[in-house]
Amino acid sequence: MFRTLPNFGSDPRNVAEVVRQMLNGKTNNTGTIDLATGGARTTTIYDERISSDSVISLTPVSMTASASYVPYGSFQDLTTQTIASTTTAYPMAFNTLDFALGLTIVDGTKIKAEYSGLYNIQFSSQFANADSQLQDISVWFRKNGTNIANTNGDFTINNRHGSKNGGLIATFNIFLELAKDDYFEIMWSATNIAVAMQYIAPQTSPTRPGTPSVICTVSYVSANSFTTNLFAEAFVSSQTQGQAVITHPANTLTGLTYKYSIIG
Repeated sequence: MFRTLPNFGSDPRNVAEVVRQMLNGKTNNTGTIDLATGGARTTTIYDERISSDSVISLTPVSMTASASYVPYGSFQDLTTQTIASTTTAYPMAFNTLDFALGLTIVDGTKIKAEYSGLYNIQFSSQFANADSQLQDISVWFRKNGTNIANTNGDFTINNRHGSKNGGLIATFNIFLELAKDDYFEIMWSATNIAVAMQYIAPQTSPTRPGTPSVICTVSYVSANSFTTNLFAEAFVSSQTQGQAVITHPANTLTGLTYKYSIIG
């Protein structure tokens, strides 16, 4: 930032220097801001040069900022999930967020999209059968509380043998169109309440990691038929004298750094 001129003017040398800097594009009207974290959806710029009718432009200047807003998510659950009835559909629950941008967990079972588009949804569930007979499970998807046609998969789980429960990993993936604020759930049912989605703690001999009861990953594929701007970056949503509010997707990342320019 180069020096400014006082309100009452200055000597010709200082005036010439300021004018020369302006002709070289150095107009003394820029700054740097990091977007707020912790799930924040707004960040405020405090700058005395901002007025209510200023034009404020934002430019990403970090790799994190320039690569943002292509939604993705990775979710899992580290508890054993059971059912109380064979005639009831149960949503799979998620208690752990590994990575997410533009996707959130709502009410423990719903994965909500903040941006419209076509998404690839993949899951794997660790099922266990404590019954002495073979049992069947069904897994399917719901969108906004309604079953999605032709998304069901049926699986048969081995019976308990010796002292060990029968086990099965159920997995498949679908493409799903989601508009902004749409959500999906992964549903399941079983033919016996002895069937559960089992969390297995880390094991030994050999040492190996724990086994989540369910893992779900979501990745953006295409904007498809929806029209909201998937790649909308941070933008100035309001401003008054001396400050401006930037609106952006819920942010959990550090290092989302932008340069801003103030005109007028």
